[in-house]
Amino acid sequence: MSTGARPERASVRLPARTIVNYAIGSLGTGGYATLPGLVLTYFLTDNLGVAALAAGLIVTAAKVWDVIIDPLIGAASDRQLARTGSRRGFMIVGALTLPFFFALTFAVPPAWGPVAGAVCVLLAFVGTATSFSLFQVPYVALPAELTDNYDERTRLLGWRVVVLTAAILLFGAGGPMLRRAPGDQISGYLLMGVVAGVVIGIGMLIATRTANAAASASPPSARLQSADETPGTPGGLVRTMQSRGLRDQYLSGFRALRRSVPFRALLGTFLLQALATGTMLAGAQYVATWVLRDEAAVEVLFIALVGPALLATPGWTAVANRIGKERAFFGASILFLVASATITIAVWAPGLWIYASVALAGIAYAGLQSLPMAMLPDVISHDERTTGPGQAGTFTGIWTAGETVGFALGATAVALMLAATGYLSSIAGEATVQPAAAITGIVLSFSILPATLMALSLIPLSRYRLRKHDIELPRAAHP
Repeated sequence: MSTGARPERASVRLPARTIVNYAIGSLGTGGYATLPGLVLTYFLTDNLGVAALAAGLIVTAAKVWDVIIDPLIGAASDRQLARTGSRRGFMIVGALTLPFFFALTFAVPPAWGPVAGAVCVLLAFVGTATSFSLFQVPYVALPAELTDNYDERTRLLGWRVVVLTAAILLFGAGGPMLRRAPGDQISGYLLMGVVAGVVIGIGMLIATRTANAAASASPPSARLQSADETPGTPGGLVRTMQSRGLRDQYLSGFRALRRSVPFRALLGTFLLQALATGTMLAGAQYVATWVLRDEAAVEVLFIALVGPALLATPGWTAVANRIGKERAFFGASILFLVASATITIAVWAPGLWIYASVALAGIAYAGLQSLPMAMLPDVISHDERTTGPGQAGTFTGIWTAGETVGFALGATAVALMLAATGYLSSIAGEATVQPAAAITGIVLSFSILPATLMALSLIPLSRYRLRKHDIELPRAAHP
């Protein structure tokens, strides 16, 4: 362990400007997570005529690419921090390139045919995913470097989730509105892709300012001392990080998983919950079109989800401050499980009551987003005390890869359910009648499937043992 004094980071209250700039980054993360998850599979099956199973595989393939590159970006971000004192460079590249690739993803016309269309969408979405990872991996690493304070991290991530929830509403409801605005699906999808991509990029660019605040809060010379270094001489660690090969960069992530029990528990929980919410997200448009019998109902579904979530986020922060993040997280998980399970009744009695269950899930969703993100910096700080600082990017690279796997497999699970129950794909403007089994499959992918995954997530969550005193007392012992 380091023999020098632990660097002092903002331990009282973060400046409002830092919190605002960081939170605005969730315009990007919310837009990227919401809009492709909501409409991309549907765009492929009901606009380009791609078979449901193939559409799910396309979305999954792009996300698998994310999983491959996220640990590399995490390690490279750590090296950039060691070399320059900031993670901002990668974030800017991602913010500037994502709008272009995002627009291309939805620019493919049905006239190209299902095969050519599927290939073009895959390539464009892989580019989008790469740009997003360049921003997201260092972005998630910043809270651990902005403050050491347990409750202040909850505050920082709580406001981030307020913006994230608003972004879900903006993109989840506004995206489909833009799609309908021109009057035809081809122009509508293109308009949606261009406008959404620009808004996502602007949110990301604003958030890059936070990387400078993190650098000021924790000077590189202090932050990068390793177990084998004398305080104030970070050059050895910088050279070590710069000389790592690809194999060692991947292994560093697996070593982090192996040595940190809290990280394994939290990541396992978050992965399963990302899978659960990913299935609901991918299934929402199908529920609107074929269960509620109104394609535009997807906007109301998102208002029902996000309206309560906007109000609930400060409440989850208050609950976490009172009983602990991990207990509040468990409560949010149970609430989401119950809310999603009740939607199963729509197999026999579909109706507007579904909005009430979605609203209840929205209250829980606010906690499922803010609480684990506030717990991740605690896990990183806990690891720093035993292995030395300078590896936040390694943790967030693995974390982002796990989150990506969850959302990717959510779309795949819905596609498999649709394929298994006989869902019929179509080209834009073509009338289709779905078999009753396919309607049942849509409901189950939106209800019992996410409820089951949420129940499974409680197993790793029960193994998370890190508490507030584990973070605050050691920090107080090393002023």
